[in-house]
Amino acid sequence: MHRRVALLSAVTRRALAPLSAVTHRRLAALSAVTLAATAVTALAAAGPAQAGSRPGSGTGAGSSAGFGAAAEPGPVRWSATDSSSERTSVLRYWTSQRMLAARPYDTPTPRRATGFDQPTQGTPWATRGASAALPQRAPLRVTTVAAHRPAEVVANSTGLRWVDGGGVVRTVGRVFFTTAGGGNASCSGTAVTSANKSVVMTAGHCVKMGGAFHRNWVFVPGFDNGRRPLGTWVATRLLTTAQWNAREDINFDVGAAVVAPLQGRTLVDVAGGQGVAFNQPRQRQTFAFGYPAAAPFDGSALIYCSGRSFNDTVMTQDQGLACRMTGGSSGGPWFRGFDGSTGLGWLNSVNSFKYNFAPNVMMGPFFGNEAQALYQAAQTTNAL
Repeated sequence: MHRRVALLSAVTRRALAPLSAVTHRRLAALSAVTLAATAVTALAAAGPAQAGSRPGSGTGAGSSAGFGAAAEPGPVRWSATDSSSERTSVLRYWTSQRMLAARPYDTPTPRRATGFDQPTQGTPWATRGASAALPQRAPLRVTTVAAHRPAEVVANSTGLRWVDGGGVVRTVGRVFFTTAGGGNASCSGTAVTSANKSVVMTAGHCVKMGGAFHRNWVFVPGFDNGRRPLGTWVATRLLTTAQWNAREDINFDVGAAVVAPLQGRTLVDVAGGQGVAFNQPRQRQTFAFGYPAAAPFDGSALIYCSGRSFNDTVMTQDQGLACRMTGGSSGGPWFRGFDGSTGLGWLNSVNSFKYNFAPNVMMGPFFGNEAQALYQAAQTTNAL
């Protein structure tokens, strides 16, 4: 198909130059992201709200009303671990050697469906992030930047290491799991504010692929060159959208995990939680983070990309961002309204895939009603 993509920077124009005259191409996923923060535009069209509520009148996101007559069934849940003994077994499984050997996870060629291939858009909705309830001796050691921090945040980064500290180094982490084929793999994920204080948002292919949910699923927030300063959190439930569950429709490549408490404390109590936002305007300043583990990266550090997102004109309803992150960054967060001085923002998409003819462009799904329903389902799921 002959298309033209008008982008807002020379970097993006160069990255997407091959998009015209391309039809069917393979995709390579990205399972680890690191985003840098900048003075960003405020979250548009959606003010802060309490988790589980939404501003203005209308039906809650967990309801089928407002999703359109053609809406499919709601999010799909899968039991990852049913008992404390299972969770202990998963924790023992993930030795440092297995984590370091886990391969960056890749996505398959996107599958376009008829009838439900476009996210439905409803009322803008958002909820603010939350800081961690830190113990007296916080276990996480990070490099911090004081008064000169804003000068170090790059507004148009295509893949820099994040060194400015803040909430993002605690809430973003690596995801590890075992696939149905028996291999160990890695993605990225984000702790978000939620009613149960136990939700990790990631990509759909990071919880289920090839018709099967992954096993031995854990989240390691603040992963730092093999160290796990905030612990290893075992998933009790995995969730994804109905569209990804049924046919792996790339437009709905969104997943979530509900993790069990660790030593009597919830994930958000320990790591904090980023805000989330749905049904927001497209083509806005965006910061993406993750832990890319495929060359030239090695999964040891948090990387970020930043710039104005743009619409995919090739195949999907996704948005794109100039970004060099590689496999392992999949599931890493895209933030709107990201504040570099605090490391907090509103999660508004996740790293999903790359076209193989545009290796410097990351794609992420639009967070519409379906993604919002997934989040609502996750935050109301019992963590045990």
